[in-house]
Amino acid sequence: MSTLQQRSRIVLLHLSFWAVYFSFFFYQVTYARRNEEIVLWRSLLDATTHVLIMAGIAYLNYFYLLPRFLKHKQFGRYILEILPPLVLTVVFHIYIKRLIYAGMPGRGGFLYSDKFIIQHTSSVIFIVIFIGMLRFAEDWFQLEARKKEIENEKLTAELRFLKAQINPHFLFNTLNNLYYLAFTQSPNTTVVIDKLSQMMRYMIYDSNHPKVPLKKEIEYMENYISLEQLRLDNQVPITLEVSGNTAPVMIEPFLFITFLENAFKHGVSNNAENSWVKARIEVAERQCTYTVENSVLPPKENHEGKSGIGLQNLQRRLQLSYPDRHTLEIKETPEMYHVELTLELS
Repeated sequence: MSTLQQRSRIVLLHLSFWAVYFSFFFYQVTYARRNEEIVLWRSLLDATTHVLIMAGIAYLNYFYLLPRFLKHKQFGRYILEILPPLVLTVVFHIYIKRLIYAGMPGRGGFLYSDKFIIQHTSSVIFIVIFIGMLRFAEDWFQLEARKKEIENEKLTAELRFLKAQINPHFLFNTLNNLYYLAFTQSPNTTVVIDKLSQMMRYMIYDSNHPKVPLKKEIEYMENYISLEQLRLDNQVPITLEVSGNTAPVMIEPFLFITFLENAFKHGVSNNAENSWVKARIEVAERQCTYTVENSVLPPKENHEGKSGIGLQNLQRRLQLSYPDRHTLEIKETPEMYHVELTLELS
């Protein structure tokens, strides 16, 4: 909520309170007393001066005395500061009421009674406390809103940092592949450079948004798979299947690539027989399911060990971007590694 909207709501709250208070008091002094002559101008003057004087002492406390108390945290000093204007307000207001109703025998005696002075003093104190409590409530809501804003800013900054970690990690892997092809003088080196150029364009420009089209993410994955197939001389069966209408779907960028990278890193090798990778993206109604399965390398082939930072990074991003709107299932057997990620689309 913007500051202007917040202030407008606070002003509206205060105006509503005084409008209701004025209406209630005007009715009370005009119609609630029996066997008394109704004089509308006296009642209107009494209600108007009553609300104005009450508002004066209440907002003196609201805007000046209460903030000083909150700043210095000295309750004794606060009492000494508010007591004189409170007493003057009560005395002045009683004097005004006696002038308004002068000559009216029905109320004249009551206005000079101790009971009226006690009732009126209590009313003034109640209004001052009530408006002061509104100040505490408003400050509390503002503090909560600010805390939530700071928390969102921290989460956004953390999410940006996690996304920024992906690009160097992937670039390092891809440059390794390119180095391998150049070292072996592969004729596919220029093809790799072209695909890498497309992927870098996506990484630098397209992905700098909270959400990206799923179709763009799939193109990015297809380019990645093409690079891996070139590196592996097309000796490893690799499939990526897509089903459902992906055109309107928007997702967090770079969510799917981590599992695909891990599949190649820990499940594929030219030296290992029967290596394979299968990936599938399925969109159905308001849900997107991403599945990756790959073979498992023998311990002697898997030199890099288990994935650490990449998976932790992804899990944290899922918590930030899809809180309570995702499920992640990971299964591992001696022959296969299976990952299934389901996202609830907004």
